[in-house]
Amino acid sequence: MKVFVPYDVKYIINELYKNKFDAFIVGGCLRDLLLNLEPKDYDIATSAKPDNVMSLFNKTIPTGIKHGTVTVVINNNNYEVTTFRTEGDYLDNRHPSSVDFVTDIREDLSRRDFTVNALAYNDKLGLIDYFNGINDLKNKIIRCVGHADKRFKEDALRMLRAIRFSCQLGFKIENKTFEAIINNANLIKNISKERIRDELCKILISSSPSKGIDMLQKTGLLEFIIPELNLLVNYSPLSIKHNRDVFGHTLKVMDNLEGNNLTLMLAALLHDVGKLNTLTLEADGVYRFPKHNVEGSVMSKKILRDLKFDNYTVNSVSKLIEHHLVLQVNYMPTRYEIKKYLLEVGEDIVYLLFELQKADIRALDNPKPFLNKVDYIKDTVKDILSNKEPLYIKDLVINGEDLIKEFNIPRGKLIGDILNHLLDEVLKNPDLNNKENLLSLSRNFLNHN
Repeated sequence: MKVFVPYDVKYIINELYKNKFDAFIVGGCLRDLLLNLEPKDYDIATSAKPDNVMSLFNKTIPTGIKHGTVTVVINNNNYEVTTFRTEGDYLDNRHPSSVDFVTDIREDLSRRDFTVNALAYNDKLGLIDYFNGINDLKNKIIRCVGHADKRFKEDALRMLRAIRFSCQLGFKIENKTFEAIINNANLIKNISKERIRDELCKILISSSPSKGIDMLQKTGLLEFIIPELNLLVNYSPLSIKHNRDVFGHTLKVMDNLEGNNLTLMLAALLHDVGKLNTLTLEADGVYRFPKHNVEGSVMSKKILRDLKFDNYTVNSVSKLIEHHLVLQVNYMPTRYEIKKYLLEVGEDIVYLLFELQKADIRALDNPKPFLNKVDYIKDTVKDILSNKEPLYIKDLVINGEDLIKEFNIPRGKLIGDILNHLLDEVLKNPDLNNKENLLSLSRNFLNHN
């Protein structure tokens, strides 16, 4: 089988062979090439030791010498070249106690996670497949190399990687591999939050995010990663809004989203966690979740911070959750109210909010009136922004210096109070945003305060 290898990669492999070393492309890049996907990067495995690799190429970076990895730079592109290796016992379910360099590609491939990643290729020897990886590629199966239980005990992150590959590639996890994840799910506690977060993000922006979250739940991993979300499974009180349990509703909302925006998918994932703490039997005999959006906003911040997400993501997701409810469908807000809403949500995520709202609404029994309201607000926001209507103090035609000069008042809180008053009036009527009107409004404000 002939596999296309980029020129620079082929050059590195040929240089190693010229100097009596074996070399192959390996791992995910080869898997992707065989699936007609574009690899994100290229990894090369070689019998050459790191010092040999560094001596053979003009520009190298010792990125992971103790693990045998050298980055070779060709035409400003980086290629990781790693010495064939075996690994000692794993003492913490993540890191090997030792790394030993070897000269046999089979030994190197035997330590890898899944059969579809345990392939090697070069033009000289062709495709090397000791573990039936090609067969698993054809049958769309994720299967561990060797004993799945051992692979997951070595590195518990592999359990998340199995689910992630299943979602990214549309593959099924082989039964024994899936059972081994269930049996070892508790080991995920030994993996850093950052590593878990990175795999979770890849699942959420894959082509099947809800499938991934469902597998996390079915394997028991979700209980350790986001226990609050796991508690929503089979949580189906007699609410008037949903015809399925809250976890099932969450998966449906995720399915209703298009694209792979991470912030939006995180908001969909966590948008109803607040229902855990807000279930209330109200006077009319119906269970509801009053202000579950507010509670969910608070809970999501804790969840995402625990998973080491950056502050912008944490704040954006919590804000989307806080505002995701669409209520009072028979009342359409005024343009002024929509401007205040826009300012509260933020221009940067307001369109994400509309997508979240629509995805949530489509999971209801009677979505049409709710969708109409979202469309009305969205169209108004679009019109406000396209017309560049003033929304911020910086958009006013006068500033604090103008007020000081005109009214001879000192710097301080009063200046801010006047400007905020002027902005509120301009939000109601943009035509007021000229110097004469704003000074007149300022004078009236001073006379009455």
